[in-house]
Amino acid sequence: MHNPSKSAPKVPQEGAKKPRFKKQVLIRLWGYLYRHKWMVFAALFLTIISNLFALLGPYLSGKAIDAIGLGTGKVRFDIVFFYCGLMAAFYAASAALSYVLSVLMIKLSQKVIFRMRKDLFDKLSSLPVGYFDTHQTGDIISRMSYDIDTVNASLSNDLLQIATSAITVLGSLGMMVLISPVLVLVFAVTIPISIVLTKYMTGRVKPLFRRRSAMLGELNGFVEETVSGQKTVKAYHQEDTFVKRFDEKNRQAVDAYYDADYYGSMVGPSVNFVNNLSLALISVFGAMMYLFGGLTIGNLSSFVQYSRKFSGPINEMANIISELQSACAAAERVFRLIDEEPEPADTPGAITLTDVQGDVQVEHVSFGYLPGKTILHDLTLHAKPGSMVAIVGPTGAGKTTLINLLMRFYDPDKGVIAVDGSPALTLTRDSLRRAYAMVLQDTWLFHGTVFENLAYGKEGATIEEVSAAAKAARVHTFIQGLPQGYDTVLGEDGVSISQGQKQLLTIARAMLLDANMLILDEATSNVDTRTEKEIQSAMRDLMKDKTCFVIAHRLSTIQNADMILVVMNGEVVEQGTHGELLQKGGVYAGLYRSQFQ
Repeated sequence: MHNPSKSAPKVPQEGAKKPRFKKQVLIRLWGYLYRHKWMVFAALFLTIISNLFALLGPYLSGKAIDAIGLGTGKVRFDIVFFYCGLMAAFYAASAALSYVLSVLMIKLSQKVIFRMRKDLFDKLSSLPVGYFDTHQTGDIISRMSYDIDTVNASLSNDLLQIATSAITVLGSLGMMVLISPVLVLVFAVTIPISIVLTKYMTGRVKPLFRRRSAMLGELNGFVEETVSGQKTVKAYHQEDTFVKRFDEKNRQAVDAYYDADYYGSMVGPSVNFVNNLSLALISVFGAMMYLFGGLTIGNLSSFVQYSRKFSGPINEMANIISELQSACAAAERVFRLIDEEPEPADTPGAITLTDVQGDVQVEHVSFGYLPGKTILHDLTLHAKPGSMVAIVGPTGAGKTTLINLLMRFYDPDKGVIAVDGSPALTLTRDSLRRAYAMVLQDTWLFHGTVFENLAYGKEGATIEEVSAAAKAARVHTFIQGLPQGYDTVLGEDGVSISQGQKQLLTIARAMLLDANMLILDEATSNVDTRTEKEIQSAMRDLMKDKTCFVIAHRLSTIQNADMILVVMNGEVVEQGTHGELLQKGGVYAGLYRSQFQ
């Protein structure tokens, strides 16, 4: 439908844009979770109960140790076994609830990611063509796959870990206060150190993960472009050149990964050192309190275990900060695409184009893809109903740009394009585009049967209608020779057939449409001249009383056009029939002589 190389130039990727605040990203993620609030509440309930059961273990352990009666030689085995049995029961219940919780979180994350992918794909279908002209396909695919998968991993694992850690920390702190409020003062020194250290480290890590996602998007975009153009690369013997370019892109991506992971991995060990320091202080001061009768050996044992449960989750949270930063950076890229401006809505009161006659008028139209760079200059033309209008001219003259404007992939900066007397801006885009059938030089077939590909634009098409269109496009015999005929499954983008055969299939698809206007943009460039003339003849019969716009470089195919427009530098410099233009001896005559003499 468009040709980026002929239209809008590439612009810098979004990695250079100002990043979204982390708080806003988290709020957006919570919005997706809240759609399944009952699952979230159930997960929260299971998390609380599971961790409370686990938190009872150290307390019961201390009771069992005190029942041993150290120093007295008397062991109350009934009490020891009782508390040990309770410990086993609570730990078993905690493990069972944790398993149920893990399954629930996996299902919850899958529901969230399903919705996020749907929102992203829905947005892609609503974006204007100009967006795809200025963004790499590989980068878009990276957001759909890698970035959303990163968010998925964080939701299913990190979110659960954070909730568990928070409950464990609060529960352990409460139990330690009950056992010995004085000994808890040790954390008044170590916790502030951990907080300051973590905040400092995460401040350095956050932009590194954002850059990592951007570099991966650029790498994917380069790979996608190189793979799709592999034939051209080999034809020009540029394998080594593209290998070197890939090595550079790959090195940048690897460096970005290394920087993010290197600095991210420093957070955990740093916080772990502070936590081990707190354990050493607890051991020293706890032993002193035991010697002076301030604690029993069982209480000291319980306190030490709770201190590990208290500091352990803090250490784990520090370890997953890098993953959270990566997830936030990935979600940021996803949300930035979801928030892109969609194709402008139809004007209020826009009318539906019906009973199309095919009268197209272009009056004083000027247009440029970028401000200050006008491609079409005061262009005026009139295509009468049922006429065949051919548009010729050198590369870059603005021929494909005119097609983009006719289809309202872009709107003109100045002037008016009208269909059947109604300005295109007053018509709904859907009805306007349905009035056209398009066949482009760049063919597109999807993974499916031949029948599905041909009937793509006409709902409820019968096999008789499809085969009639195929016969008119001179491709019916080829289809019958396929293993399953019209039920043969084509590979992705039709890779199992030749380029010329793909071209014929797309022509047959256009013939099948109930459209009153036809656009052919170098549509027969991949077929031989004889077949092209046969197709033109058949198409003229099928498109009788319908307006046709034909862009062609081979002037032999447009000699029977009702009107030929010669476009130079965005302006119509000549117009008339083939014979009239040859008699003028102008630009068209020069183009014709250059091809046939």
